[in-house]
Amino acid sequence: MKLATWNINSLTVRLPQVLDWLQANPVDVLALQELKMSDDKFPHAAFASAGYQSVCFGQKTYNGVALVSRAPATDVVRNVPGFSDDMARVISATFAPGIRVVGAYFPNGQEPGSDKFEYKLAWLQGLRSWLRAELSAHPKLVLMGDFNITFDDADVWDPVGLKDTIHCTDEERYELNALIALGLHDAHRLFPQAAKSYSWWDYRDFGFRRNRGMRIDHILVSSALKPQVSACWIDKTPRKNERPSDHAPVVVELN
Repeated sequence: MKLATWNINSLTVRLPQVLDWLQANPVDVLALQELKMSDDKFPHAAFASAGYQSVCFGQKTYNGVALVSRAPATDVVRNVPGFSDDMARVISATFAPGIRVVGAYFPNGQEPGSDKFEYKLAWLQGLRSWLRAELSAHPKLVLMGDFNITFDDADVWDPVGLKDTIHCTDEERYELNALIALGLHDAHRLFPQAAKSYSWWDYRDFGFRRNRGMRIDHILVSSALKPQVSACWIDKTPRKNERPSDHAPVVVELN
């Protein structure tokens, strides 16, 4: 079973790229972020023609998440129960054989000290409180998406210059590690990876060509699933497309 996450930065613009990628990489579940479209605009028919079912939680212009899958999604939940939020950031569902998938678009936070940064920290705490109960109810759980946080300096092209900036602050990394403490594991680091393995590159200053990126897209697996993880990788190929997303897909394989 293969699962993947991809912030596509507008499904309206990049639907053909997503369909092409699915054809070349027939994963079982794909979590999408930043749809930037309302639910009534979501292209269910296009995914169905490609052999995929889909559930979405959209928002006009901003945010928006979806789960695209070969098997039906059951027990679908939108957003973080118990946390009041008018942003479309989380969609969860269960897929055979009983794997709970949480697809999430974490807040960016803008800059430390801002109102958006405080919202990000509050959102992370709300997510953690809910996930604690979710893990108890669904031991086989995968949390994946655009986290907008790096784990440490190895996830940053310039850790000195970007120290204490957004995605790299101690406060954000504390909250990310608090999720790990619930009993989750970074699937990417379960295996040897090449140095400077990033999932996001700025459009400016030839960021991708110069590999000036960050690893902010993550797949976390529960302890019950950890023994089944056989591989995890970042597929940089779509970042070479014309008009690409600034993010690349991350894929995990379970035996």
